[in-house]
Order: sequence, then C-alpha cells, then structure tokens
Amino acid sequence: MSFATTFTTAQLASLSTSQIITLATADIAAFSSDQLAAFTTSQIPAFTTAQLAGGITTTQAAFLTTQQIGALSSTQVGALQSASFAVLSTNDIAALSTAAIGGISAGQIKALTTNQVVALSSNQAAQLTSAQIAALTTNAIGALETGDLAAIKTSSIALLSTAQVAALSTGQITSLATGAIAALGTAAIAALSTNQAVALTSNQIASLSTAQVAALTANSVGAIETADLAGLSTGDIAALRTSQLAGLTTDQVGALSTNQFAALSSAQVGALSTNQIVALTTGQASVLTAAQAAGLSTNGVAALSTNDFAALSTNAIAALSANQVKALTTNQIVALTTNEAAALGTAQVAALSTNDIAALETADLSAIKVAAIAILSTAQVSA
Repeated sequence: MSFATTFTTAQLASLSTSQIITLATADIAAFSSDQLAAFTTSQIPAFTTAQLAGGITTTQAAFLTTQQIGALSSTQVGALQSASFAVLSTNDIAALSTAAIGGISAGQIKALTTNQVVALSSNQAAQLTSAQIAALTTNAIGALETGDLAAIKTSSIALLSTAQVAALSTGQITSLATGAIAALGTAAIAALSTNQAVALTSNQIASLSTAQVAALTANSVGAIETADLAGLSTGDIAALRTSQLAGLTTDQVGALSTNQFAALSSAQVGALSTNQIVALTTGQASVLTAAQAAGLSTNGVAALSTNDFAALSTNAIAALSANQVKALTTNQIVALTTNEAAALGTAQVAALSTNDIAALETADLSAIKVAAIAILSTAQVSA
C-alpha cells in the first residue's frame, strides 16, 4: 500500500508546491476520489507532466473535478493519457481554458467522443490548431456545432480532408464563412455531396474560385440552386467541363444570365442537350455568338424555339453550317426575320430544302442576297 493513501483530505489540501512535486506517480495513481478531489485549484498547477502522464489513470481522470480540470495548463492537459482524456465529462471539457485547448495532443483529439466535441465552446474551437483539426475523426467533425465550426480558423478549415468534408452536415456547410469555403482545396470541393452543394449559399457560391468550380462534380453542379448560380463569374462558367454542363438542369440553364451564357465556349454550347437548348431564354439566344452558333449540334439547332431562333443575331445566323441549316425546322424558317434572311450565305441557301424555300415569307425571300438566289436549284425554284 502506498503511504500516500494514508493522507487525509485536509493534509493533501495543505501540501505545498515542493511537496506535491515529490509525489510518486504510484502515489497519485493510488489516491481515492476523495483524496484527488481534495487538491485545490491553486495546487493543480504544481503537478508535473510526468505525474499526470503516469499517475492519472482513466479511473483517476474520472475523479478529477471540473474546477481542477479548468486549472490545468496546456502542457498539463497534453500530458494526460489519451484514454484518460476520453473519460473527462462534458463539463470538464467545457471547463478547459482556451490556453489549455492548444495543449491537446493529436492522440487526445482522436480520442474525443462526440459528446465532448459538442461540449466545446466557440472560443475553445477558435483555439484549435490545424494539426488538431486534422486529427478529428469524421464523427467528431460531424458533431461540431455550427457556431463552433464557424469559429475555427480559416487556415485550419483549408486542411480538412475529403473524408472530413464529406462528414459535414448541410447545416455545418451553410455556417462556414465565405473565406473558409474559398480556402477549401479542390479535392475537398470535389468531395461535396449533392445535399451539401444545395446547402451552399449565394455568397458561398460567389466565393468559389474558378479552380474550385471546375472541381465540382456534375451532380453537385446540378444541385446548385438556380438563385445561387448567379454567384458564378463568367470565368467560372467558362471553366465548366462539358460533363458539368451536362449536369445542369433545364431550370439552371434558363437561369444563367446573358453574360454567363455568352461566356460559354463553342465546345460547351455544343455539349448542351436538346432539352437544355429548349430551356434557353430569348435573351440568351440573342447573345449567342457566331462561334457559339457554329458549335451547336444539328439537334441543338433544331431544338431552338421559334422565338429563340428569331432572336439570333445576323452574325450567329451567318455562322451556321450547311448541315445546321439542313436541320432547321419549317417553323424556324417561318420565324426568320428579314435581317436574318439577308445574312444567309449562298451555301446556306443552297442547303435549304424545298419545304424550307416554300415556307419563306415573301419579305424574307426578297431579303436574300441576289448571289444566293442565283444558285437556287430548279427544285428549290419550283417550290
């Protein structure tokens, strides 16, 4: 039996700093709950890291009072065994000073229970280092209250692993500051689920870099709310992969501003499905550039509504290939404006079917260049 077990609580409470330092780890490990509880908060700082590491077992740790835990320094906290740290009550965790939080080791962080994580205050969370954040388990990350997550340093958020990001709830995602969102790596952005993408706010979407936008999965892009799409810059839109564009819903396509739509490359426009083309607004069609028009698939050209087709610029009309012209519907031909008809080249007019020629309104036919009229086939003239 350790001689220390013979101490009364009054005797222990009267020990000086120099006397406490002489206590062996075996003595400390032998203390009863009443004996451990007898140490005052002014005596706690006297315990060495060796005493705490070797003398405070999981049983002993459970005996420590909340006030005693609150008196521990950062080095003392870091000296506790991970298993001992894991048995601290939620009140004990909440009692740790902000300075002491910095002393928690990676091993102790990994040992935290979800209840202990929930017990952290925003001020405590703000003190967590990048190494500590990196050591949090996915369950622990998911247990962080939104206020605590928002308090974590941006530099620490930037180091979240893909697994940690995937573990964040939609509420946690929404709580992140725009600076924190902007700090996430492209791999972390790529790990966002569709539900997490939906949870992103307009400001968060606007804070994404072009590289981050390009890293989003097609499903995530398709999950972004239409109102939030407005936050994407023209550079972001131009950086979208064709697979991401394919993920856009018809509502999202229709929600793109004319500036955003004008930023699409010919390859991107060419990758749009017929359903997406049908969803285009007249305003979007009106800003279609010559390069974009030339990039449309034949099915895409045929899918343009008559209003959209009539809204095309003369440059866009002039850029259509013979194959694209052949794909035009009779209704689209009827929708041609006189200015659009005047923009048709000889190769385009030659590509018109007899039905198309017959469908041309008199004013439109009159507007076609004389050189183009001159090369009409006998079948076209007969139409």
